Amino acid sequence: MMKRLVILLAAILAVTTAVPSQPVQPVAGQGGAAVVTGAGAGLFSDGAVFGGISLRSLRFGQGVLMPSDGSASGQFQATLLGTSALGQPREIAVEGEASSGYIQADGGPTFSGLCTLDMGDGTPYLPGVPFTVTAKAGAVVLTLAGTVLTAKVTAGGVTVN
Repeated sequence: MMKRLVILLAAILAVTTAVPSQPVQPVAGQGGAAVVTGAGAGLFSDGAVFGGISLRSLRFGQGVLMPSDGSASGQFQATLLGTSALGQPREIAVEGEASSGYIQADGGPTFSGLCTLDMGDGTPYLPGVPFTVTAKAGAVVLTLAGTVLTAKVTAGGVTVN
């Protein structure tokens, strides 16, 4: 799974850095669609916690098509890096399938769906976990099962075409 994520992130990063673009809003009712791509890394604020893990950083990648009808298709993948209560490093893997999405008034994308979580502790994967991703200027907001996690983007980014 990690090898697949690294390959996806490298491919998306190569495409997004080679072809700069400006955010655009799809034209409703004219078959317009937005394509959301990107990869990067970010830092969580102090106190960010998910599933008992104190989080410090995030690596992410996405490729999502959002027609103007509110649907979406594509993938979001992330690795949340943190520390367990016992002080052990922990990586939580998120693999999501987008099913709905829209472009905000400021041009930033929001999409959601269901994901599978690997908590990185040897327990079975958790399928069917709801997620939402919102890209804002300089930040990625990831909501997992109702927990809102905001990371300041420090490398890479999100592009809407």
